Amino acid sequence: MDRFTSSGVAGVRFLAQRGILKPVVWRLVRVTIRGEDAIKNLDVPYIAVANHSSHLDAPLVIGGLPRRLSRYLAAGAAADYFFDVQWRKWLTTLFFNAFAIERNSEGKRSGSSRALLERKVPLLVFPEGGRSKYGEMGPFKPGAAALAIATGTPCLPIALVGASEAMPRGVNWPLRGRHPVTIVFGAPMRPDEGETAEQFSRRLSGEVRRLYETVQPMPVRARKGTT
Repeated sequence: MDRFTSSGVAGVRFLAQRGILKPVVWRLVRVTIRGEDAIKNLDVPYIAVANHSSHLDAPLVIGGLPRRLSRYLAAGAAADYFFDVQWRKWLTTLFFNAFAIERNSEGKRSGSSRALLERKVPLLVFPEGGRSKYGEMGPFKPGAAALAIATGTPCLPIALVGASEAMPRGVNWPLRGRHPVTIVFGAPMRPDEGETAEQFSRRLSGEVRRLYETVQPMPVRARKGTT
């Protein structure tokens, strides 16, 4: 059985995501969703690319997307953390339909992302490669852009605003007070003719930053970095 495309597994995952994960997260933070009109014509597969500053990020994206776009969504998770302990691997797989991403670039699982897209499984990727320390947005690695170019798959830019303040790096539970968090969906993007992965990646990064700043200014540290 292919857990990524099985309707039965998707049904169990839906119960876990919408019956447990989303209600818990939505009670702990105050969620606002913007840009829903931008994704009303989006079809699968697609590659969701978002800024990454909190363990809330994947639950927010999955909970914020309509079911038709999130049903088979597979989230990239660091192989050296989420897949190194059996119980953590099981929970990550159950709630996020996770697939392993190697941050050390060993290449042992190369091709898995492309194979998923070819089976019409949409992907959630955080191109920064890890959570930022202070909510700032670092430069995007070009892997997601290269994958989009190679497969002809559109990228969905997503800005997550306030997640770092609600659950900063280094804490294991969202802070008290139901901090506000905003999910901003942008219009799907495709590479221009002749555009390189690095160029498309910079354009994706710039769009995520722009979406972020429709809600509030990006932290100062991010403004000093590159896109």
